[in-house]
Amino acid sequence: MITKLLTPTTKKTSTLQTIFRFLLGLFLLFAGISHLSFARVEFLAQVPRWIPLEPDLVVILSGIVEISLGAALLVLPKYRVLFGWVTASFFIAIFPGNIAQYLNGIDAFGLNSDLTRGIRLLFQPVLVLWALWSSGAWRAWRDSRVKNKKE
Repeated sequence: MITKLLTPTTKKTSTLQTIFRFLLGLFLLFAGISHLSFARVEFLAQVPRWIPLEPDLVVILSGIVEISLGAALLVLPKYRVLFGWVTASFFIAIFPGNIAQYLNGIDAFGLNSDLTRGIRLLFQPVLVLWALWSSGAWRAWRDSRVKNKKE
Protein backbone atom coordinates (compact mmCIF):
# COMPACT_ATOMS: atom_id res chain seq x y z
CA MET A 1 0.00 0.00 0.00
CA ILE A 2 2.75 2.50 0.91
CA THR A 3 4.60 1.78 -2.32
CA LYS A 4 1.42 2.47 -4.28
CA LEU A 5 0.98 5.79 -2.49
CA LEU A 6 4.49 6.87 -3.45
CA THR A 7 3.89 6.01 -7.09
CA PRO A 8 2.67 8.94 -9.20
CA THR A 9 -1.06 8.81 -9.91
CA THR A 10 -2.05 8.36 -13.53
CA LYS A 11 -5.84 8.24 -13.12
CA LYS A 12 -7.60 11.53 -13.63
CA THR A 13 -10.07 13.10 -11.24
CA SER A 14 -13.14 14.94 -12.42
CA THR A 15 -13.11 18.67 -12.98
CA LEU A 16 -15.26 19.10 -9.87
CA GLN A 17 -12.81 17.06 -7.78
CA THR A 18 -9.92 19.12 -9.12
CA ILE A 19 -11.69 22.37 -8.25
CA PHE A 20 -12.40 21.13 -4.74
CA ARG A 21 -8.80 19.90 -4.34
CA PHE A 22 -7.59 23.38 -5.29
CA LEU A 23 -10.06 24.98 -2.87
CA LEU A 24 -8.84 22.69 -0.10
CA GLY A 25 -5.23 23.51 -0.96
CA LEU A 26 -5.98 27.25 -0.81
CA PHE A 27 -7.88 26.80 2.45
CA LEU A 28 -4.90 24.98 3.97
CA LEU A 29 -2.46 27.63 2.74
CA PHE A 30 -4.61 30.36 4.27
CA ALA A 31 -5.01 28.45 7.55
CA GLY A 32 -1.28 27.74 7.73
CA ILE A 33 -0.36 31.36 7.11
CA SER A 34 -2.89 32.46 9.72
CA HIS A 35 -1.29 30.04 12.22
CA LEU A 36 1.97 31.88 11.78
CA SER A 37 0.58 35.40 11.79
CA PHE A 38 -2.73 37.12 12.48
CA ALA A 39 -4.69 34.21 14.09
CA ARG A 40 -1.94 32.70 16.19
CA VAL A 41 -3.61 33.51 19.52
CA GLU A 42 -6.90 32.02 18.30
CA PHE A 43 -5.15 28.79 17.34
CA LEU A 44 -3.49 28.62 20.77
CA ALA A 45 -6.99 28.11 22.20
CA GLN A 46 -7.26 24.82 20.34
CA VAL A 47 -4.06 23.22 21.62
CA PRO A 48 -5.08 20.59 24.19
CA ARG A 49 -3.44 21.07 27.57
CA TRP A 50 -2.30 17.43 27.63
CA ILE A 51 0.06 17.81 24.66
CA PRO A 52 3.60 17.75 26.10
CA LEU A 53 4.86 20.56 23.86
CA GLU A 54 4.79 24.32 24.17
CA PRO A 55 1.42 25.38 22.71
CA ASP A 56 3.00 28.09 20.54
CA LEU A 57 5.33 25.47 19.03
CA VAL A 58 2.33 23.25 18.25
CA VAL A 59 0.62 26.17 16.48
CA ILE A 60 3.76 26.97 14.48
CA LEU A 61 4.38 23.33 13.49
CA SER A 62 0.76 22.75 12.52
CA GLY A 63 0.86 25.94 10.46
CA ILE A 64 3.93 24.70 8.61
CA VAL A 65 2.23 21.35 7.99
CA GLU A 66 -0.88 23.08 6.66
CA ILE A 67 1.14 25.27 4.32
CA SER A 68 3.03 22.20 3.09
CA LEU A 69 -0.13 20.16 2.54
CA GLY A 70 -1.89 23.04 0.84
CA ALA A 71 1.03 23.60 -1.51
CA ALA A 72 1.31 19.87 -2.25
CA LEU A 73 -2.38 19.62 -3.13
CA LEU A 74 -1.97 22.57 -5.49
CA VAL A 75 1.32 21.83 -7.24
CA LEU A 76 1.87 18.06 -7.01
CA PRO A 77 -1.18 16.61 -8.79
CA LYS A 78 0.58 13.33 -9.62
CA TYR A 79 0.91 12.71 -5.87
CA ARG A 80 -2.59 13.88 -4.99
CA VAL A 81 -3.62 10.44 -3.70
CA LEU A 82 -0.73 10.38 -1.24
CA PHE A 83 -1.40 13.93 -0.09
CA GLY A 84 -5.11 13.24 0.09
CA TRP A 85 -4.43 10.50 2.63
CA VAL A 86 -1.90 12.62 4.51
CA THR A 87 -4.30 15.57 4.62
CA ALA A 88 -7.16 13.39 5.85
CA SER A 89 -4.84 11.95 8.51
CA PHE A 90 -3.81 15.47 9.54
CA PHE A 91 -7.47 16.47 9.95
CA ILE A 92 -7.98 13.43 12.17
CA ALA A 93 -4.81 14.21 14.16
CA ILE A 94 -5.91 17.77 14.96
CA PHE A 95 -9.46 16.77 15.90
CA PRO A 96 -8.56 16.42 19.62
CA GLY A 97 -7.83 20.16 19.59
CA ASN A 98 -11.39 20.86 18.47
CA ILE A 99 -12.72 18.47 21.11
CA ALA A 100 -10.59 20.16 23.79
CA GLN A 101 -11.91 23.57 22.76
CA TYR A 102 -15.46 22.23 23.14
CA LEU A 103 -14.90 20.39 26.43
CA ASN A 104 -13.02 23.29 28.02
CA GLY A 105 -15.48 25.91 26.75
CA ILE A 106 -12.72 27.99 25.15
CA ASP A 107 -13.85 30.86 22.95
CA ALA A 108 -11.94 31.31 19.69
CA PHE A 109 -12.78 32.03 16.05
CA GLY A 110 -16.20 33.34 17.05
CA LEU A 111 -17.09 30.00 18.60
CA ASN A 112 -18.35 31.39 21.89
CA SER A 113 -20.97 28.85 22.92
CA ASP A 114 -21.16 25.11 23.35
CA LEU A 115 -23.61 25.01 20.46
CA THR A 116 -21.24 26.72 17.99
CA ARG A 117 -18.26 24.69 19.19
CA GLY A 118 -20.35 21.51 18.89
CA ILE A 119 -21.45 22.37 15.36
CA ARG A 120 -17.81 22.90 14.41
CA LEU A 121 -17.03 19.37 15.58
CA LEU A 122 -19.46 18.05 12.98
CA PHE A 123 -17.47 19.67 10.16
CA GLN A 124 -14.20 17.84 10.86
CA PRO A 125 -15.44 14.60 9.24
CA VAL A 126 -16.49 16.71 6.24
CA LEU A 127 -12.88 17.92 5.89
CA VAL A 128 -11.61 14.33 6.05
CA LEU A 129 -14.04 13.23 3.35
CA TRP A 130 -13.26 16.33 1.28
CA ALA A 131 -9.55 15.48 1.29
CA LEU A 132 -10.16 11.84 0.34
CA TRP A 133 -12.72 12.55 -2.37
CA SER A 134 -11.13 15.58 -4.03
CA SER A 135 -7.70 13.94 -4.26
CA GLY A 136 -9.06 10.69 -5.67
CA ALA A 137 -7.63 8.84 -2.67
CA TRP A 138 -10.93 7.19 -1.80
CA ARG A 139 -11.41 5.93 -5.37
CA ALA A 140 -7.80 4.72 -5.56
CA TRP A 141 -8.27 2.74 -2.34
CA ARG A 142 -11.58 1.31 -3.57
CA ASP A 143 -10.07 0.39 -6.96
CA SER A 144 -7.11 -1.33 -5.29
CA ARG A 145 -9.48 -3.44 -3.17
CA VAL A 146 -11.41 -4.52 -6.28
CA LYS A 147 -8.18 -5.32 -8.09
CA ASN A 148 -6.88 -7.37 -5.15
CA LYS A 149 -10.11 -9.39 -5.04
CA LYS A 150 -9.74 -10.27 -8.72
CA GLU A 151 -6.18 -11.54 -8.26
